[in-house]
Amino acid sequence: MIDDLVHAARRGQRRAILLGMASAALAALAAVALLAMSGWFLTGAAIAGLAGAAAVKAFNYLVPSAAIRALAILRTLSRYGERLFSHQAMLFALAEVRTRLFARLVAAPPSAALIRARGDVAARLGEDVQTLEEALLRTTLVPSGVATLTGSCALVLLAGIVPAVILFVAAIGSALVARTIGARSIAPALAAESAALGRLKQRYVGMASGGDDLIVYGLGSDVRAALADAGTPLHTARVALARTDAAIGVVHWALTGGAVAGVIAASTASPPLVALAALAAAAAMEIAGAFIRLDLQRWRSRGARARLDAMFPEPGTPREYPVPSDRKIEITLHGARHLIEPGSRVALTGASGSGKTRILETLAGLRDDAPEPVAIGDVPAARLPLAARRILFALAAQDAAMIAGSVADNLSLARPGLGRAAMAEALSLACVDDVVAALPGGLNCWLGDDGARLSGGQRKRLSLARALLAGRPWLLLDEPSEGLDAPTEARLAGNLGTWLERTGTGLILVSHRPAMLGLVSRRLRL
Repeated sequence: MIDDLVHAARRGQRRAILLGMASAALAALAAVALLAMSGWFLTGAAIAGLAGAAAVKAFNYLVPSAAIRALAILRTLSRYGERLFSHQAMLFALAEVRTRLFARLVAAPPSAALIRARGDVAARLGEDVQTLEEALLRTTLVPSGVATLTGSCALVLLAGIVPAVILFVAAIGSALVARTIGARSIAPALAAESAALGRLKQRYVGMASGGDDLIVYGLGSDVRAALADAGTPLHTARVALARTDAAIGVVHWALTGGAVAGVIAASTASPPLVALAALAAAAAMEIAGAFIRLDLQRWRSRGARARLDAMFPEPGTPREYPVPSDRKIEITLHGARHLIEPGSRVALTGASGSGKTRILETLAGLRDDAPEPVAIGDVPAARLPLAARRILFALAAQDAAMIAGSVADNLSLARPGLGRAAMAEALSLACVDDVVAALPGGLNCWLGDDGARLSGGQRKRLSLARALLAGRPWLLLDEPSEGLDAPTEARLAGNLGTWLERTGTGLILVSHRPAMLGLVSRRLRL
């Protein structure tokens, strides 16, 4: 559950949270005392001035002036400490939550992980995780708020019991009104906002992936219109939220004015104490308003928690299957079993759509729906844990995926600890070294989202270099030379043949090109 992740992240930031709580309590108490002391001092000074020169001389203004200055300094320093420690706790705690959620997504079965739209995942890891700060803020603000309210009520009691009751009724009434409005208006508006934001991000990500085609065919205005159409429900939901928030604010501040007026009217104390109580009541209602905003934030986080639990379910106990002791592969085609021994070189051939790519991706752990039975050792591939498959196979897919990073960042995904020399050798083997050398910064060149700086063929060869660097027992290649000119393809085939011979790596190839098929000693037709 998401709550468990939040609690674990909060425990990791215990020291910062405790310091933030102490600083927040000190800042709030100092602010209330400062406001009350200022009201008492100003009223007393005004009365002394009206009473004549003798009263002015008798009025001790040095002690309250020093107290006001000391409280102002204390409030400033403690507010700085509260922001420093509480923001540190939230920043690192939410970063840990995002990391753990992404780890859940990576560990999930391909059938669950790969169907998620990138825009939807981004919305959940971004906005929805950010709303979880409510749980962390409550940890910091509730104790300090309670201390402040207690201190404020004690100051109001100096003006009498009735003013204190008036303040209590106003604070409770404001909270009840806000909760009622929240239940009726905020919850549905938040649900609409989240759904609209997810749809907008999904549409944007889907259109951005075809950016070059959109520019070539002059579809910019159509894209803007489509995004504007998708953004209309989001705007409507946010307007509804703003109106509800404004209504709650109007009610709260009306009750605040009523509470202050009631404290002044009902008090029988001296004017300085009445001023002190009135300003303390205003400070207490301000703290009550902070509690109301925090309570309303729970509506936002409630929906976020539900969506995060649905998208990033807690992994169950994995079923244990024996990891095969050998690394031979068995593929059943048309009722016949074909064994592929380690180090062999085999091509899968057949008509387009016959399932060649699905077999490669099943072996690599990206899916479990190979069109024919596939086993590793004596265990069906779909029953093996993903980790057991991923340590055996390095895949250079037909649709080469790149991360938004540099060339070196993309190559480093193969395995940890790769040096520049190994990267350069792999780039040369994949016949993409000249392309990288021409890029500004070479290995450090930023490729953009999904390798946008490279052509499709260049991305495919960079993906091949990454697969070579992985150092796995089997190399899975899906149309590695598609789109290459004949001389480059011949050089690539020669490089791969030499590398396979030197390393003893097994090869399972999908290709329609004669030059690449020359690498294999056996063909299996689907």
